[in-house]
Amino acid sequence: MTTDTPARLLQLLSLLQTPREWPGGELAERLGVSRRTVWRDIDRLRELGYPVQATKGADGGYRLVAGKAMPPLVLDDEEAVAIAVGLRAGAGHAVEGVDEASVRALAKLEQVLPARLRHRVSTLQAATTALTSGDGASIAPETLTVMASTVAGHERLRFSYRDKEGGESRRLTEPHRLVSTGRRWYLVAYDLDRADWRTFRVDRVRQPFATGARFAPRELPTGNAAEYLRQSIHRRQETYEFAVRFAAPAEQVSVKVPAWVGVPEDDGEGGCLLRGTSGDPVEWLAMRLAMTGYEFAVREPSELVACVRELGRRLSRAGADGEEGGSGSGTGTETGMRLGRCGDGPV
Repeated sequence: MTTDTPARLLQLLSLLQTPREWPGGELAERLGVSRRTVWRDIDRLRELGYPVQATKGADGGYRLVAGKAMPPLVLDDEEAVAIAVGLRAGAGHAVEGVDEASVRALAKLEQVLPARLRHRVSTLQAATTALTSGDGASIAPETLTVMASTVAGHERLRFSYRDKEGGESRRLTEPHRLVSTGRRWYLVAYDLDRADWRTFRVDRVRQPFATGARFAPRELPTGNAAEYLRQSIHRRQETYEFAVRFAAPAEQVSVKVPAWVGVPEDDGEGGCLLRGTSGDPVEWLAMRLAMTGYEFAVREPSELVACVRELGRRLSRAGADGEEGGSGSGTGTETGMRLGRCGDGPV
């Protein structure tokens, strides 16, 4: 029998967070208390903001439903380890869609993990190799969690940094925001030694150290970390402008295209136009456009037009070879046309 009320409430909450309905009698048996005690404990959870729903009848019981706010979760050992490993894997490989919010969640979780569970997480991570897309370098999740903590706590961060020429330097910064481009993580920070804003590739950071010194956040020149990073990258690279028309509304295309690539705008004819400036190889941009799943026509530059044409020819040949071999469906021509068209003609 669980006589400690706080411990019993946590145990009850852990049971209710399982996606099923619990009869009152079964809860009482699990907790070793009377049904009346279960009723009182349910009322306490409701007072704490947990939306516990009760249904009447022979098959009725209690279950936790979605509420207006996110209440604290209670995780058992296996669940905590599974979440930590998943967040570490995503953060370490800069998987698209795993942004700073997930890194903050990882930092919070690892801060409260018992030593025995932290060891299990590290062991599983060391024994696992993820197959990921993109050419971004892997990053130690600990590096990201230290950075995320200093960003959230407005705490100065010191680290060693290797530039693209291989030179090493020590940096003391006021970290502003972590930004993921889908292939790499970047830190946008104010460099105190250089008295200016800088962007740092996180895979080139070594020995990040939270100094404990607090600072008042400064205002970015652009007011947006992602936009500042985009401008910073383009200043350092040879860039080109591109224009692409999609045969789909901007609302749909914007879900498939990261904001740092460009923001599509409706053209009033059922499609949308995506314009932008890129420093990425045209081959990468061509694949990025094809992966949206929408038909498109490249208008400029000519290098991107030629790249998409060649990519379409290769996919067409691959589709034709598959058909000859007795596998696959559809024609190679259809494959190439769905990839996209080039020039000024309408989609």
